[in-house]
Amino acid sequence: MAGTGAFADILDGEVYKYYADGEWRASASGKAVAIVNPTTRQTQYRVQACTQEEVNKVMEAAKVAQKAWARTPLWKRAELLHKAAAILKEHKAPIAECLVKEIAKPAKDAVSEVVRSGDLVSYTAEEGVRILGEGKLLVSDSFPGNERNKYCLSSKVPLGVVLAIPPFNYPVNLAVSKIGPALIAGNALVLKPPTQGAVAALHMVHCFHLAGFPKGLIGCVTGKGSEIGDFLTMHPGVNCISFTGGDTGIAISKKAGMVPLQMELGGKDACIVLEDADLDLVAANIVKGGFSYSGQRCTAVKVVLIMEAVADAVVEKVNAKLAKLTVGAPEDNSDITPVVTESSANFIEGLVIDAKEKGATFCQEYRREGNLIWPLLLDHVRPDMRIAWEEPFGPVLPVIRINSVEEGIHHCNASNFGLQGCVFTRDINKAIMISDAMESGTVQINSAPARGPDHFPFQGLKDSGIGSQGITNSINMMTKVKSTVINLPSPSYTMG
Repeated sequence: MAGTGAFADILDGEVYKYYADGEWRASASGKAVAIVNPTTRQTQYRVQACTQEEVNKVMEAAKVAQKAWARTPLWKRAELLHKAAAILKEHKAPIAECLVKEIAKPAKDAVSEVVRSGDLVSYTAEEGVRILGEGKLLVSDSFPGNERNKYCLSSKVPLGVVLAIPPFNYPVNLAVSKIGPALIAGNALVLKPPTQGAVAALHMVHCFHLAGFPKGLIGCVTGKGSEIGDFLTMHPGVNCISFTGGDTGIAISKKAGMVPLQMELGGKDACIVLEDADLDLVAANIVKGGFSYSGQRCTAVKVVLIMEAVADAVVEKVNAKLAKLTVGAPEDNSDITPVVTESSANFIEGLVIDAKEKGATFCQEYRREGNLIWPLLLDHVRPDMRIAWEEPFGPVLPVIRINSVEEGIHHCNASNFGLQGCVFTRDINKAIMISDAMESGTVQINSAPARGPDHFPFQGLKDSGIGSQGITNSINMMTKVKSTVINLPSPSYTMG
């Protein structure tokens, strides 16, 4: 169970501790932040409300520990990461339990997230040893007008302290996708987990503690964003910020100053369906892409742009599949579970009401109990409806009927988002041309959008983000290039 056995040290009475300088501590504030179970809508857990002074101490410890960690051999860093990955997978059950109770993730998916996270950490260790073990040699005579009297040796060195802020929907996987690259690259890491998902993240951090990472190298602070959020992101001790979430990231980017940023801020992922598509494949991917984890994924299908000629057939097939989805508690592995907060449910309901008032066709009756919203397909959605543009982050999906491919591309590109999209057609030439025209970081051909496998590049255009993720890209992003130039007294050429 959570907070027991190997994890007993992280719990102080009924409040989970924060992690600083290799120890689990209670905050001097004497305050706690409640985490509400989305299913019961009752307080499930409590975490420490850390103070700004405690953040300062975590940052100071990280800065000191990073200097020693940067001198730790790559193979040793990788060894500790492999150990953490094994411990993480060994303790998948209690961590998954937290995911079920904090964010209403279906039980089987919660276990999968933890296992996937362990695999990600191991892969990061292997990849880091390879790409950080290589440097580059440049010779001066490759540039016009120069003799070969300078040798430039360049390598990748750590940035310093990385601040990692993952989202509620993958609080373990999207935390380790930042932690692993930061550590293998020689950085220290300070984690600010989301409120919903914080306890799962604290359990994950304890796995790194048990693996034996140096004191101070990893810190984890919990608390209210209103009290420590800006203080963290504007802290002078932070040398890099990796953030996944919503439009809060835009505010962070404006305040961060001269700090490298890696951000993924959501999307309105479009699914463009052509007349020649495999309609059974389309329907299956619309349901999987639009409704898995109740649509609470940045890479969920969020708008279907379908050619009029096949729209009726696809809507019918999708409705048949939606009727078979189970709706209920995450403990029962229901397909549709409660959305994360009441405010989220209220926002989704606002989009639904707007669509109804403006004449959308409801393929199912809108039904809500607390945070639980039944799956809903909205047909004949028009661009003047909010649901056509806004990200519901819930089990509600709009269908916009189009009369040309150009019309679909135009709607996709008119969005302020540009994370992912997908195209369904049997014509690979059309697929490539549409993919090239879509202003999206990734376009999937004949499959729903997805983040992963975790070593694939993952990036958004426009308001969907800054930079690129994926294991290799994250390692590179969390380093900088350092050059040493050897100046020879006279030109020297290799004679062979």
